[in-house]
Amino acid sequence: MTWRAGVLLMLAVAASVAAALMPRWPQNPAYHAFADQRLLLGVPHFWNVVSNAAFTGAGLFGLVLWGGADWRSRPGRWGWLVVGAGAALTGIGSAYYHVAPDNQTLYWDRLPMAVLFMGIFSTAIGERISGRAGSLLLAPLLLLGAGSVEVWRRGELAGVGAGDLRLYGLVQYYPMIALALMLLFYQARYGGGWRWWTMLALYAGAKVAELCDAPVYGVTGGLLSGHVLKHVLGGAALVVLFGRLRSSRQNRTAALSAPAG
Repeated sequence: MTWRAGVLLMLAVAASVAAALMPRWPQNPAYHAFADQRLLLGVPHFWNVVSNAAFTGAGLFGLVLWGGADWRSRPGRWGWLVVGAGAALTGIGSAYYHVAPDNQTLYWDRLPMAVLFMGIFSTAIGERISGRAGSLLLAPLLLLGAGSVEVWRRGELAGVGAGDLRLYGLVQYYPMIALALMLLFYQARYGGGWRWWTMLALYAGAKVAELCDAPVYGVTGGLLSGHVLKHVLGGAALVVLFGRLRSSRQNRTAALSAPAG
């Protein structure tokens, strides 16, 4: 094991231990009280619902590029498929949640999102560290992501506020921290490293916007809320990342259209 892999492994262990030792993390009921409560065209919380088109559109964009990429020149075929499908389903699940926000509908928001995070993580491992490792880790990481949401859901079934978000928090935040380290530690093997950094920056902006839901709504005079901005930035982050597949698709198109001889 190299020192770089050792750092990532120690960080994973430290994050897991910290999550296990911290107090139980229940779902705050106030989370569902978003700033923009407007009813438009018969749709409750209209902008929080329709802004999820950013995720679904990004996912469909990724799936189109996935279908045209030349996978003979790079690993990660199934990881990128998971990212595309996860993004599209995140938009659908989040829209469903925002129509009637509560813990039951939130499950369908978080489940595809956890799958999306794990797909991105395994893909990054495959492109930066080892293609074989990324492929082998894809299924276990997906099970971990889905399981983290299920752990929270089963807790909530015992009573409102009885759920525990510690594992889900680990699934959501550790991969992004580890990804930043991977970008620093390992050279890009397929180019386009700036896309990973841009994705991380937009993701960070989305998290800040989510935390500033009401302030953004107030500053913009009700034009948009922080949560709507989160959806837009999150979708933009994925579009930028999926651009990594465009070069593979263009190369394949060029090869097919080249004259014989």
